[in-house]
Parts: sequence; structure tokens; C-alpha cells
Amino acid sequence: MASDIPHNGLPQPTGLPSDITLFLAKPRHGRTPVPLPGHFAAIWESYAAALDTAPLDADTRRAYASRLRGYLSWIAATDTGSGDPLTGAGARDGAVRDYRTHLQTVLKRKPTTINAHLAAIADFYTRSTSLGVPLAARLDLPRTVSRALDAREQTRWLRACERCLNPRDRALGYLAFYAGLRISEMVALDCQDVPLSARKGQIIIRSGKGRRYREIPAHPILRENLHLWIHIERTAWTNAETNPALFLNRRGERLSVKGADDILNTLATDAGIEEFTSHRPRHTFGTNLVRAGNDIVLAAELMGHARLETTRRYTLPTAADSQSAINALPTDN
Repeated sequence: MASDIPHNGLPQPTGLPSDITLFLAKPRHGRTPVPLPGHFAAIWESYAAALDTAPLDADTRRAYASRLRGYLSWIAATDTGSGDPLTGAGARDGAVRDYRTHLQTVLKRKPTTINAHLAAIADFYTRSTSLGVPLAARLDLPRTVSRALDAREQTRWLRACERCLNPRDRALGYLAFYAGLRISEMVALDCQDVPLSARKGQIIIRSGKGRRYREIPAHPILRENLHLWIHIERTAWTNAETNPALFLNRRGERLSVKGADDILNTLATDAGIEEFTSHRPRHTFGTNLVRAGNDIVLAAELMGHARLETTRRYTLPTAADSQSAINALPTDN
């Protein structure tokens, strides 16, 4: 069935793909879609249909469609001044900036949420109109401290590694904590990348993020456990003589990222650490380096960071630091 052309010139869809139709018919549990009057509903449906072929994952498509619905509903209920925000560049920019203010001051949304809405709106104007990206700056985000393990969690992590009966898994846990490698870097290691002697050792990252090369001295505990794994335990594993990978799975293949992630999560569960990700030991490594008084340039080199600003976040105060500072203020007692 042919569709009409709304007054703003944007086409209405003649039919929606099945998954978009399902999205329209079955909104997410607990959410009631914002109602859209007249031609605004057709504009939204057209955009939702266009999202179906966009190179975005399903959650992003759903989020973009939901955020645009909110923006169109706000336009429909608001006097945005002169011009149509859906057809004029100047009116578009003013409307998007006003909507940003509305999200910030009326709906009390956080900066990250507001920027996510602005991203969806920019995608709409780029994908479904000829106007292009609106001239509306994103909000500055508050600097966030890294998700490092606190002192008690670190102790529990090390104890979980110590009592781990699998020498491969134990070495992996110590490697994450004492070398701060990304999980992809750990599984990419070959045995020759870990030269060890009685007194020292190195972890050589030949192609880290951004293809950066770096060398990390091995902590004594890490060196001891890597030596045990490489020279004693690993030799009995399938394909140990022919597969150069440092970490093998039970089939004699290189341990996958998922396999390594499962191992680290098992250690975290044993340590009683909640909200764990494989990146938290890396954050802990960086935080420990900086807070021990080491030069930030050295920390950046050991972490494999291209920018010092990335490393600088490990100097930011934690919530516990802030609370301690407040608690230390004088009282009249």
C-alpha cells in the first residue's frame, strides 16, 4: 500500500522488516513507548526500518530507536521557535541544543545518558535526512577512577591464586595481577616471549594494542609460577612440543580469550570478588604502580598506553578516598 508524504518531506515506510515490526508490536518489558502524533510516528517508523540494515548490534538499534522516539515526542510537544527542526539546519541545531538542556535540567539525566541521546539523534539526521550531524556539542564527562581491586580484594585474589591447583590457571592469575596484561595479550604469548632465569625474567608483548611492543620485568612470584608451568607442568600437556603458545587448552590448542576469561572469573568467584571483569587485575596493576610513587611515564610504558592521559586516571581519587577526606574534617566534639 502506497504511503503519503508528510509535510516535512521525509518518506513514510511502506512496510517494515519483521524484527522491526516485532519491536513495534512488543515493546521491552517494563517500558511504555512514548506516543507520537501523526506524521512523527511515520518518521520514527521510517528510521526504525532504516536501522534494520545499519551495521549496528541489536541493542544499539533498539536504543537508537527508543531515544529518537523521545526526541520526536519532545519536538511535537514543544515550540522550537522558527523553522522545522526536521527540515532546516538552523532549526535543527537549536532544537537539539534545547533538547540537550531539557534532558539535563528537566529530566535530570546524567551526562553519559545525554551524550547517548545526542548520538542517536545525530545518527537519525545523518541516516534519514539530508541535514547531516547537528551542531550541538556533547557534554564533558566527569573523569572516572579505574575499577581497581581494593586492598582486601587484592589479598583475596592472591590467596585464590595461591590455592589454585591448576598451575596453568595459577600462572594466568598471577600474570594478570603482576604484569597487567590485557587478556588478548596473555593468550597471544608464546613460550619464547617469557625468558626466565633463576633471578629475573621478562614478559615480552610483541604486538599489543596499537601494535606496540613492550617488555615487563617479571615479579618474583610470577617468575616462580611461570617457571613451574613452562618447564615442569606444561611439558605433559597435549601438543606441548609442537604448539608454541604459552597457555594451552586441554586439546593442546592455544587458550582462547573466552577460555582465559572463564579462568579469571573462576578465580574471582573463589576470591569472593563481585562485579569482576578480566580488566580489573590490569586496572589494579596500573593503580598500584602509580600509587606506589612510580613515574607516570614508566607506568604508561609498562601498561602499553599510547597517551599519558589514559594512565593518569590511575591517580584519580576513589570513592573511599573522597569519603576518608570528608570524614577527616574537624568537628566540635
